[in-house]
Amino acid sequence: MANLLSRTATTFAPPVMEARRWLEGVTFPDDRPLINVSQAAPVDPPPPALRQAMADAAVNNDAAHLYGPVLGLPDLRETLAAKTSLFYGGTVGTGHVAITSGCNQAFAAAIASLCSEGDNVLLPTPWYFNHKMWLDMAGVTAVPIKTDAGLLPDPEKAKALITPRTKAIALVSPNNPGGVEYPKDVLTAFRDLCRAAGIKLILDETYRDFHSQTGAPHDLFADPDWDDTLIHLYSFSKAYRLTGHRVGALIAAPACLAEVEKFLDTVAICPGQLGQIAALWGMHHLDAWLAGERLEILNRRAAIEAGFPKLAAKGWKLMGVGAYFAYMQHPIDMASDVLAQKMVTDVGVLCLPGTMFHPSDHPEAAHQLRIAFANIDSDGINTLYDRLAMI
Repeated sequence: MANLLSRTATTFAPPVMEARRWLEGVTFPDDRPLINVSQAAPVDPPPPALRQAMADAAVNNDAAHLYGPVLGLPDLRETLAAKTSLFYGGTVGTGHVAITSGCNQAFAAAIASLCSEGDNVLLPTPWYFNHKMWLDMAGVTAVPIKTDAGLLPDPEKAKALITPRTKAIALVSPNNPGGVEYPKDVLTAFRDLCRAAGIKLILDETYRDFHSQTGAPHDLFADPDWDDTLIHLYSFSKAYRLTGHRVGALIAAPACLAEVEKFLDTVAICPGQLGQIAALWGMHHLDAWLAGERLEILNRRAAIEAGFPKLAAKGWKLMGVGAYFAYMQHPIDMASDVLAQKMVTDVGVLCLPGTMFHPSDHPEAAHQLRIAFANIDSDGINTLYDRLAMI
């Protein structure tokens, strides 16, 4: 009998956890503390007013400790539907919205609702590794779409990759890991391609709140038939610093949500109540605060761009920057997975190598690094560049 692999054995170890293991046994001198730019998650807690609202709910709202609806709290679903409609200039109803235990679960639920084992989904490279990992574990083939020098995918190249087993194209904008904000015309072209092919466009906008463009980055929801093709993913985690509470969302046709509900009920039964209460409170009270958070991220993005000539002079290239990320090509005569580990001990920097975001047969990955800069300020970015210049 064949020795079959388990579903989890078909994929790789979690990259962020792998990178953290590089820190084991390493000490950092007081004058050169570790700069950790490996993970795209806020390290600060939510603002005090939001934490107080959560504390009040934990003490005074008995329902906060019980099972809730599988698709999420009705008030949160209704509020997200209304805000999505207003922001994008379209029509989204409560029946289009499911709340999930983080945006990764939203992606997993979307794939479960669409795919059977042996199907495939197209992903631009460099890809978000958790998307690739879930496809592996679901028995779904991830088909890479190689991006151009600016890390943008070409709809025509994607069209040539579609087969009868293709169920979706998944895009992330602003992109993780590349930081690139996909232009409106690119997103529209992918929507049109998916519609013509009879497949879904999964658009993950986890980092939408930190887009450099003022206003809606696309008008996909303005199409009255948007839900025949679009599955939209969102995260409250980055907006309100709720990463530990796992609150995401999936917006799609009600028929899709009927399938998604089966998945969510089986995996988690319902999303966490306190996290949902916090997200709802944030949507009603934290618009001004979130606008300030966005401006700070944009200032850090500006510092990444302004300071980069120091590295450019040594042969580095800034391939993409936006939201929480800078994606770089390095000139060092060393594969990026080896270099990233060496950087921990040599210059006190922890980042992720491009090899974690590409198939193993993409040689360009060996010269790429992802820098998640959201948790270092402008002075920290300057220090980071000083250290990278020493390599």
